[in-house]
Amino acid sequence: YTLTGGMGLNELIDYLRAGNGEEEVQVTFNVARRLSELAGSVALNIEADSAQIAHKLTDPEVAKKYGFSSATFIAMFFPDTYKMEWDTDADEFIARMAQEYKRFWSEDRIQKARQYGLSQSEVSTLASIVQAEQQVHPDERKVIAGLYLNRLKKGMRLQSDPTVVYAVGDFSINRVLTKHLSTPSPYNTYINAGLPPGPINLPSKQTIDAVLNADKNNYIFMCAKADVSGYHAFATNLSEHNRNARAFQKALNDRKIYK
Repeated sequence: YTLTGGMGLNELIDYLRAGNGEEEVQVTFNVARRLSELAGSVALNIEADSAQIAHKLTDPEVAKKYGFSSATFIAMFFPDTYKMEWDTDADEFIARMAQEYKRFWSEDRIQKARQYGLSQSEVSTLASIVQAEQQVHPDERKVIAGLYLNRLKKGMRLQSDPTVVYAVGDFSINRVLTKHLSTPSPYNTYINAGLPPGPINLPSKQTIDAVLNADKNNYIFMCAKADVSGYHAFATNLSEHNRNARAFQKALNDRKIYK
């Protein structure tokens, strides 16, 4: 409720008794790698506390109710700012996100996903990898998406470093080392073919659209550029990629980034 200066006692009582003055609040959440992380951000602005929200978000039965598995449920939540009533509870929050999900996935977007042979959750999973690979320059995401779609089509492993970091569970890693690549996990795309079981973060609507409108290229390899600009060097063959990789590894060594 919003109380304004100068309200008399009777006016205040009538206002509260009417019960229609609940404030509309803005609920914003951005980067999260797991749904449990999302709960804290959401609880800052609605009545439900983080424990209540986290309990619902991690309940397999709640995910199943909306047509998801525990691994794919995160795909239903798009980072954005939403207007909600302050007294929104955990169930109402999740129901609202389901409405936003259905609104986003238009028939046009669903058709584009089908053309790639992907489900909506699989598109979100690929988008989460693309987003993790390119956090600085969104304009490059369509190119990265095209590369990964090429790998999927050829039956190649994605070999995405962010999936290895997710599998290890240490998000302070700046340099993925050989010892990390063998980490046993269904999310490790160096040892498992195809897409991981679900998204490794909350992909934005823009990143999902980057996947659905991926650049048509012949790239199958990439690594960060040696100039450490945040952009990538792309390659169509292994020898070219190895040259790019050696240049980047030297740049890391020069900057004394060893882990």
